[in-house]
Amino acid sequence: MYKRQGLHAPELLKDAQKAVDILTEKIAQHKKIRIIGDYDIDGICSITILYKALKKAGADVDYVVPHRITDGYGINEHLIDNAAAEGKDTILTCDNGIAAIDEIAWAKAQKMTVLVTDHHAVPFEEHEGRRTEKKSLADAVVNPHQQDCGYPYKELCGAGVAWNVIRVLYENYDMDKREAEDLLDFVAMATVCDVMSLTGENRILVKEGLKRIRHTKNIGLQALMQACNVQPENISAYHFGYVLGPCVNATGRLDTARHALRLFETGQETEAEEIARDLVDLNQERKELTLQGVEMAKKLCEEGGYENDPVLVLFLPDVHESIAGLIAGRIREMYNRPVFVLTRGEEGVKGSGRSTENYSMYE
Repeated sequence: MYKRQGLHAPELLKDAQKAVDILTEKIAQHKKIRIIGDYDIDGICSITILYKALKKAGADVDYVVPHRITDGYGINEHLIDNAAAEGKDTILTCDNGIAAIDEIAWAKAQKMTVLVTDHHAVPFEEHEGRRTEKKSLADAVVNPHQQDCGYPYKELCGAGVAWNVIRVLYENYDMDKREAEDLLDFVAMATVCDVMSLTGENRILVKEGLKRIRHTKNIGLQALMQACNVQPENISAYHFGYVLGPCVNATGRLDTARHALRLFETGQETEAEEIARDLVDLNQERKELTLQGVEMAKKLCEEGGYENDPVLVLFLPDVHESIAGLIAGRIREMYNRPVFVLTRGEEGVKGSGRSTENYSMYE
């Protein structure tokens, strides 16, 4: 499929082969591997892809999803300490890790092996107008945005990066590549829901993923489509972005993303149907909370006279912190300017921002 469809060789991703060689060695040595992903749909799909592939290769592997409120985004010292205490030898990140310079240094101080797969911007330092990428102590870093990464297509989501890594893994183990292709429905859903550019390679991945989800063998995906009244033969990118995806995302916002992962793991139809219904209910709750929050933000803008501020900073103390970004996105669309929405978190004020194309929040 790959060459015929125009996909690039996964070995072009810097450190992809290195990461797989390390994983292959760890599997042979029966070392314990822990995947640490993100709580959004891209992280959930990335974990699913890596977990299924590594189990297939015979790995002693499990996963942890940070809790949005108690852990925050990405790998942290608490998760590293837990992994070390449970005898884990190797941490494999997905959809996070590129910016966790200090956290990875902490893991290396615990004598752990750390492999990073991510797609977010590489952090940099600026000195006299010159930018230099911050260097991670991870044993391998797979991210197409690294300056010295030769992968021609840079717009992959986290699941797209994870899937390319398992393509190399399947080559290493001489496993049936069609089994890797069967995971493209997760790549496609993550690509659409993470709002990645649907150009080039992403366009191919989504097209191929849509073909496969119409005949998916994954009981969880089948149950989710049924719970959302989506006919598999009629599924499109719209259903990923506006019907199925939000239900998966809702678990990481209002509950725990482990529910969605369990949905994609289970082989029991009854359990899958029950989890799928729960996800649909959670998403409905998320919709209602978001609408209420948007109305509160609009009212604050109008009554406070903030409409002409170049950057909107809105404090909504009673809004659930997990939907601050969703509210910020809606307000940005209304006023066409960068927006930060702040809420009262457990340990102080927390917030989320959404920007316009001409304003880099990171910089």
